[in-house]
Amino acid sequence: MILKRYSLFGKMKKGLVFLIVCILFSTYFVCAQSTVTHSAITFKVKNMGIGVDGSVGGLQATIQFNPKNLAAASFDASVDVKTLTTDNAMRDDHLKSDEFFDVPHYPKILLKSIAIKHKSGNKYTGEFNLTIKNKTRTVEIPFTYTAKGDLGEFNGSFGINRLDYGLGDTSLTLSNEVTISIDAEIRD
Repeated sequence: MILKRYSLFGKMKKGLVFLIVCILFSTYFVCAQSTVTHSAITFKVKNMGIGVDGSVGGLQATIQFNPKNLAAASFDASVDVKTLTTDNAMRDDHLKSDEFFDVPHYPKILLKSIAIKHKSGNKYTGEFNLTIKNKTRTVEIPFTYTAKGDLGEFNGSFGINRLDYGLGDTSLTLSNEVTISIDAEIRD
């Protein structure tokens, strides 16, 4: 009879330890997920030698970032292409057409991290899969991360070749190179 009680107590003890580990583990991951509180995604391209600025909104992201554990860092984000604006309605409609972004068929631009590395201070570099119009290419994005209490701020900029994603054709007037800047603020 004493042996049965000890065995039952041992099972309860193991169950309690397992429960505590599960609670701590799930709490860590809930805390590691962040909410985007502010974002600005902008782009710049030259058209007839003149810089054209634009932006795209609707950022939705799941971000897990702890500078002390970059192996567990992950970014999974999308933006809503129908929000694209260059402050010129005719140009915006053309960019949203099937010749460029084909918004009815490809309404989202996706960005998913592969690996994050620390450079120095608050400087990092990330390797990401960028998907536009169902074409995925790997891009390297240098960025900074600044912690401000329970807020974290990411700022990065990178370039792409628009032809790699089927955004228009070769052109004598429109540059192939597009610079994209991402500024996002998250709350832990």
